[in-house]
Amino acid sequence: MVTLRKQYAVARPVYSEDSLAEDHEKVYRLRKPILDHLREYLTCDSKRAKNAVLSLLPIIGWMRIYRVREWLLGDVVSGISTGLVAIMQGLAFSLLASLPPSYGLYTAFFPMLTYFFLGSSRHISVGSFPVLSLMVGAVVTRLVPEDGPPANITGFEGLTQDQQRVLVASSMTFLMGIFQLAMGVLQVGFIVVYMSDTLVSGFTTAAAVHILVSQLKFVLGLTVPGISGPLSVIYSLEKIFVQITSTNICDLVMSIVIMLVVFIVKELNDKYKAKLPVPIPIEVVMTIIACGVSYGFNFKTRYGVDVVGKMVSGYESPIAPNMEVFKECAVEAFPVAIVGFAVAFSVAKVYSLKHDYTIDGNQELIAFGVSNIFGASFKSFAASTALSRTALQESSGGKTQIAGLISAMMAMIVTVALGFLLEPLPTSVLGALVIVNLKGMLMQFREIPYLWRRDKPDCVVWVGTFLGAALLGLDLGLAVGLGVNLLTVVFRTQFPRCSVLANIPGTDLYKDRKDYMHISEPNGVLIFRIPSPLFFANIEFFRDKLVEAIGFNPLRVLRKRNKALRKIKKLLQKTEDGVTEKGLGESFRQTTDESRMDVKELDQPSDLSGLPFRMDWRAGLPADVSVPRVDLHSLILDFSAVSFLDISALKGLKTALKELIRVDVDVYIVSCDACILEKLHSCTFFDEEISTSMFFPTLHDAMLHVRDKHEDDKSRGGGLTESKL
Repeated sequence: MVTLRKQYAVARPVYSEDSLAEDHEKVYRLRKPILDHLREYLTCDSKRAKNAVLSLLPIIGWMRIYRVREWLLGDVVSGISTGLVAIMQGLAFSLLASLPPSYGLYTAFFPMLTYFFLGSSRHISVGSFPVLSLMVGAVVTRLVPEDGPPANITGFEGLTQDQQRVLVASSMTFLMGIFQLAMGVLQVGFIVVYMSDTLVSGFTTAAAVHILVSQLKFVLGLTVPGISGPLSVIYSLEKIFVQITSTNICDLVMSIVIMLVVFIVKELNDKYKAKLPVPIPIEVVMTIIACGVSYGFNFKTRYGVDVVGKMVSGYESPIAPNMEVFKECAVEAFPVAIVGFAVAFSVAKVYSLKHDYTIDGNQELIAFGVSNIFGASFKSFAASTALSRTALQESSGGKTQIAGLISAMMAMIVTVALGFLLEPLPTSVLGALVIVNLKGMLMQFREIPYLWRRDKPDCVVWVGTFLGAALLGLDLGLAVGLGVNLLTVVFRTQFPRCSVLANIPGTDLYKDRKDYMHISEPNGVLIFRIPSPLFFANIEFFRDKLVEAIGFNPLRVLRKRNKALRKIKKLLQKTEDGVTEKGLGESFRQTTDESRMDVKELDQPSDLSGLPFRMDWRAGLPADVSVPRVDLHSLILDFSAVSFLDISALKGLKTALKELIRVDVDVYIVSCDACILEKLHSCTFFDEEISTSMFFPTLHDAMLHVRDKHEDDKSRGGGLTESKL
């Protein structure tokens, strides 16, 4: 069915960049000196001071608009629901960090207190996150292994193994907070943009594999020492399979039952979330049941089940971080800081868009930096957010961080008064809860076929990040993922898909000639498009593709022409009566002078002065004159997708244009960005051969100019056809 489309007609002169500047006066903007920018940045007034305070303390902004009657009840219900889950996850994720479970309650409490005032997100649930817990645990097991002496650190003297591990975890978290705070103060929140969604997906999937392997020993009731470093997953699996016959059947059965029940109820929660006022807190329910059953049947004594054991009652006095631990874990602390911020920011961004408010990446770095520093002083470990907790906090009615504060109060109540009730809880239950919550991350494997079909470089990023993180460890794996991610960007820009354009008849549209059946290509004209910036890494690729598109090497053609001209001029000097074009072939047969010319001379423009006839290289030449025929008279370069040009590319482009101009090919550059034109002027790009008249604002302007210039050129075989543009 043919639909009626509106028509438009524009009547205007054909413009080049020069004529456009003559007819329409351009505004030249003055750039501020650096000192003026610095002075403006350092100037303070009441408005800037107010904005700075509101930026540093986002709580002021949302507390002023807080609707007590509408929001308070939802925040309270959400806080209680999220708090129960945060308590269970805190206990479970402590196992990932190789710490006593009770310290997970500290992570559910202290970081939230400072984030409440400093955080710009109103919905994320701050606390432990499995990936960060595992990364912290890798350092803890490296410095304080289960079997063997700990690292030679002065601060370890007189401490038990658990105390040493707590010191390592808190010191690493303190350093992580320093990194985050420093990045926030230095305004480098943009660093998260280098972690693409594909990279994060591959990284978290690899982390899920690490977490799954680390929890198998709890589910099976085995004693397996923690292993960190490259190939730790393989070594851990080897040790588990060696001891598989020693599996504690009670632990295994209990874990399987809990995983099945939690999985089924979570699926029902997702299916009926629109009808349920609050998702069923199945983790809490199963934990209470497991505690009761374990206590009633005395699992620890009767079946040899490992339980949580003595819980720390109340809060301990703050401790200072250990400087020697700083030195040992500085390399690992930085990627932990990056991952923690990236995950929290990406989750916060989802809910800020959903509820129509803004978040500040730099402020989030400051908030998490201060939260981790404060929490580490009270023996908590790395804090970020978890998607499951945040989703629960938002879906159960949470509107602001008051819900998060109530969640932290729930953790405080358990720590101060109710912790003893969790002492008979089997650690296999915590391991089972961790594993069943990995479903979302493990299901990301389904992205591989989709990425392979849609975007192969992104698929390479996913697989490369996953393999690097799974085999080499999460810290090195993150570096591998970033490297692969940047390599794909370089690959896309270094080897772009160049194309030759042609006109769609009856329009001013120009598309890739391979994509359309009926197109118009005037003889002697070529339109070449490069959809990428031009820089040092791809300028040679651009020149090679250009030579491939035009069908000849202009430098070789120029050298052959100059050699031919040298022979002709020598013959003219020897022949008293001169020579005509007709007799040129006979004169060539008579000469035997094959003296070599200097390469620099061959690369210069052909000097046609002094010839008694007009030299036309496109006309029929004698058979003995072996000069390649060039039918191309106009080349148009479409720079609409060229966003920047560096010095190396500028030199290479200038050389390529001169080679073409010297073989009598008119070159035009169209749709060039104003910033690039400004750079060409400032870098003395233009000279006697390359002029500003080569530049046109649109591709159609250049084509009309070419048609007018060469409309009488058909007799030479190089003119434009009569097809209308």
